[in-house]
Amino acid sequence: MRPPTTSGSADPIGAGPVMRVRSASAPAPGRPVNEDLVFRFGPLVGVLDGATVPEGFDTGCVHGPEWYVRHLAARIGVAEAVRPAARLTSNLAAAILAVRADHGGQCDLDHPGTPSSTVCLLRDCGDQVDYLVLCDSPLVLDAGGQVSVVTDDRLDAAMAELRETVATVPGGAADPVTRFRHAVGVQRERMNRTHGYWVAAADPDAAFHAVTGTLPRHGPGAVRRAALLSDGASSAVEQFGLTDWVGLLDLLSADGPGALLDRVRDAERDHPDRLRRHKATDDASVVFCEFERTA
Repeated sequence: MRPPTTSGSADPIGAGPVMRVRSASAPAPGRPVNEDLVFRFGPLVGVLDGATVPEGFDTGCVHGPEWYVRHLAARIGVAEAVRPAARLTSNLAAAILAVRADHGGQCDLDHPGTPSSTVCLLRDCGDQVDYLVLCDSPLVLDAGGQVSVVTDDRLDAAMAELRETVATVPGGAADPVTRFRHAVGVQRERMNRTHGYWVAAADPDAAFHAVTGTLPRHGPGAVRRAALLSDGASSAVEQFGLTDWVGLLDLLSADGPGALLDRVRDAERDHPDRLRRHKATDDASVVFCEFERTA
């Protein structure tokens, strides 16, 4: 039996053109904890994907990824409520800073393994849509008759360099466990560094390294659909090749986010050899937005 999937309703916001939102999120099969989180605060929607801590590794923190994503989401909501017209980068930075205080002085926030999360945000501003992508939770957009994907590929680039580095480990230390531990150590050293990759953790400056943009809500270039995905959900295209990005949006339109997660789970079961980094399965989350057509 599959674990329960949380799903949001398709309800409008405000008195103007409607943004309909549906969402789903589920932990990896056999895991009781979901380190992803989907949320909505009025015109703002988001997907967070907490970084799983490999077994046997220290984080310098008494909290875990699930705690971090829940606190970060709550703090993003507070920042948006206080400053609804501020840039998404500024509100994300404020949220990261607030979560530092939430640790209550119990944790070493300079530890390279401190809890972290990807961030994918979209905000309906009435006449435009703002978005933010930090680390590997992509945003798929249908705007102006074209489907495009907003990605932050710095983690993938860092991982490719990491694989080259790990390949140079001396032969005497080449067993898989040693190589994996070395890889995790190198990856941690590259987190939130100029020549590495950026992710929400304890440094609010990471927010200003996010990929951001704006799309119109009206006219020929208007956004019609958007999907915010954790990498566990984007694997439908990126890992398993079940469809392309246009087909993913069409599936979400016709059958909803839960159907996408079901297809990912089926692919994980049928193709256990296609490992996602060090995990055969992953938490998976999607927020799907549809925008009312306007002139």
